Amino acid sequence: MIYSGLVIEDDPDLAEIFSRALAAAGFEVEVLRDGADASERLKHIVPHIIVLDIHLPQISGVELLSQIHSDERLKKVPVVVTTADARLSESLTETVDFVLIKPISYTQLREITARLKPKG
Repeated sequence: MIYSGLVIEDDPDLAEIFSRALAAAGFEVEVLRDGADASERLKHIVPHIIVLDIHLPQISGVELLSQIHSDERLKKVPVVVTTADARLSESLTETVDFVLIKPISYTQLREITARLKPKG
């Protein structure tokens, strides 16, 4: 079975690192660089995991998270939030599977996403 991962990150270097980490964990990865593109794409796909930056152009990660939680198709998709804002991250811990504070290592993200991959 092919598992899909969606990385929503505007920093090209981080998007590349996150993409490689998910690929190493066994996901086929799509990368989107702004919130508006991600919002539109999420209307058409149901990935197996989402890695979501909070500070995005167009539509914020917080708004996207709200969209994800309100969409019946996406409610059970694991979400890993990435942010450099430690204070904001505390407010999100109850609504996501993991909150990772930047800088995030390749190994850290690969191991977490591998654990969140569906079994079977």
